[in-house]
Amino acid sequence: MIGPVFGIVGFLWGYYLARQRGGKTLDRLQYGAGFAIAFGLFGTLLGIALARFLGAA
Repeated sequence: MIGPVFGIVGFLWGYYLARQRGGKTLDRLQYGAGFAIAFGLFGTLLGIALARFLGAA
């Protein structure tokens, strides 16, 4: 469940970063998508690691 949350945060961060750099709409969406994929993957791996270390199934 932590993966999608990180993905949403990553999208918002990427969108904001592209907006700060003066990107057009498609630039903002591409940054958002890239950051969402990266953060979502990190969140998924973090969730798996936490489940293993905390003993949750």
